[in-house]
Amino acid sequence: MTTTVKTQFTSDFLNVLNERGFIAQATNLEELDRRAASETLTGYIGFDATAKSLHAGGLLQIMMLYWMQQTGHRPIALMGGGTTKVGDPTGKDQQRLLLTDAQIQDNMNSIKGVFETFLKFGDGPTDALMVNNDDWLSKLGYVEFLRDYGVHFTINRMLTFDSVKLRLERESPMTFLEFNYMLMQAYDFHELYKRYGCMLQLGGTDQWGNIVNGVELCRRKDGVEVFGLTTPLLTTASGKKMGKTETGAVWLNADMFSPYDYWQYWRNSEDADIGMLLARYTLLPMDEVRRLAALGGAEINEAKKILANEATALLHGRAAADEAAETARKTFEEGAAGEGLPTALVSQAALNAGLPLLDPFRETGLIASNSEGRRHIKAGALKVNDLVLSEERPLTSADIVDGAIKLSIGKKKHALVKLG
Repeated sequence: MTTTVKTQFTSDFLNVLNERGFIAQATNLEELDRRAASETLTGYIGFDATAKSLHAGGLLQIMMLYWMQQTGHRPIALMGGGTTKVGDPTGKDQQRLLLTDAQIQDNMNSIKGVFETFLKFGDGPTDALMVNNDDWLSKLGYVEFLRDYGVHFTINRMLTFDSVKLRLERESPMTFLEFNYMLMQAYDFHELYKRYGCMLQLGGTDQWGNIVNGVELCRRKDGVEVFGLTTPLLTTASGKKMGKTETGAVWLNADMFSPYDYWQYWRNSEDADIGMLLARYTLLPMDEVRRLAALGGAEINEAKKILANEATALLHGRAAADEAAETARKTFEEGAAGEGLPTALVSQAALNAGLPLLDPFRETGLIASNSEGRRHIKAGALKVNDLVLSEERPLTSADIVDGAIKLSIGKKKHALVKLG
């Protein structure tokens, strides 16, 4: 059911998603384009409420809803009050911890504010909706559900989907409860079509099998063609999962991950990722994105600052972004000017070859021995450029920020590495 992605579409919606790198797979992309160009579409993405905040990886999905609304369509943020009780097995090696109804409701209340930052809610034709799938899933009679909907799914096909197949290949137990998740997600699409005329489900490529199930169920039960579209799962150039740091998730709620830490997360992005991140996580025009992505050498640091400023302003507001940028300037630029901080001078050749991490920590007196340094790593107290390192790895030129590499042990002991 996949369609080859074109370079040009008729609809503004798909042109924007395509130019910014959001499209990986789709069902009948040509017909979706025609419909998006000629009418107001309603589309949705589901978000399970497993924590009090979404993280930066989930922000990619929110940005798809944002662009959907900006190009004249109606987005639905589907909160998984019902599916959270089951647990999506996709990408998991074991069953997710089951939450109580009260915990799920608290999480949804906490998450709602982020959506209100990116989407306009209301009663207008393109105003966003927030819907809870518990409104219908918890009312389903089990026997009736199996009789009316289970008949449309074969075990043979379900076993071919990655969410199931990978678990079985790893010999990780998969409960019958989790196995039902894909039926429930397909039923969501059917229910949203009936209630709101929803014609499109969006999600990451890991959700492709679940999305296709929903498309097929709507065809069988409602006699209509609806559409699915996935965005690539994001990893950094070095293969790390987006939305994660050495110390854990990059939460979107300010009380769980401060605006300054959020700013630093984007500022420390890898050089090779800058264009992709600017396109997907900011509102900058694509001509400016391409200009910034083409910068090389030390100039790429200016592009990283712009990324950090724009991404932080989008989530936390311009004032919070400016404050974070100023705090970072004082921390790095004034600190790099050198007053009072121990400094280790290293050659460019040493950085090119990979400087052993603990050498400059010893040279500047932050640690007395490598064994002490490793104890600090294990305790989460050793930092490079204010980011905690959870394992020992060499320092390279990529670690230079505004002319220096900042070394820290805890909150009070700092030093610098400079070229010399």
